Amino acid sequence: MRLREIFGGAVNGAAPATDTLRRVVLAGEPVDYRLVRARRRTIGMQIGVDGLTVRAPRWATIRDVEAALAERAAWIVRTLVEWRARRREVLPREWKTGAPILYLGCELTLSLHAHRRREIRPDLVNLTVLHPAADDPSEIAGFVTRWLREEAARMLAPRATALAARVSARAPTVKLSNARSEWGSCNQHGVIRLNWRLVQLPPPLATYVVAHEVAHLVELNHSPRFWSLVEALFPGHALARQALDEWTALLEA
Repeated sequence: MRLREIFGGAVNGAAPATDTLRRVVLAGEPVDYRLVRARRRTIGMQIGVDGLTVRAPRWATIRDVEAALAERAAWIVRTLVEWRARRREVLPREWKTGAPILYLGCELTLSLHAHRRREIRPDLVNLTVLHPAADDPSEIAGFVTRWLREEAARMLAPRATALAARVSARAPTVKLSNARSEWGSCNQHGVIRLNWRLVQLPPPLATYVVAHEVAHLVELNHSPRFWSLVEALFPGHALARQALDEWTALLEA
């Protein structure tokens, strides 16, 4: 369940320098991109929180690269706009009262209060944080992040165990991960790793990811049998799988 990369067609020419920052005008909009030279046969484009990265063969010219970008100009501009909008869905850049934070698919507002007790209380609007060092951003960042991880473990591990009981006699080992490219994984030893940021997703999408990894306990592949098993564990999985793409910015936070 990794971030997807969009590949263009093969190009021809002689290569200039490697790994540079450049700007091009696409669909009337100036677009900055990072050009990475790699041993490959095609031009690849990837858009994430950090913007547009283009990977090209060493022999491709800048003209070749920007011609490939021009062919996908509408997609690039649209996707960059979408990803900029998603930046608000990651952890706060400033840990202070009023900052937005995502929890269970809802954007809540941090409400910090100096208190001798250490406690976090979410409601429909706020994530209220009581802490003796409420005015210390690094203390609050660590405290809230640890709480999110604990919430992820509390919610996800029982869900994985319950779903696994439907397909396997062996209970899986469930661990949290901090992966930057995948929501979850499962290995041949029956160890399931679930990204702690799943606690920031809408619960149905988090459950889909758990079902996906549980299905790998039986089918360690992505065959038709695997997807049939995912559907049995999580009916309507195709829609959830598609919706999950809208949340990949969280992985790079």
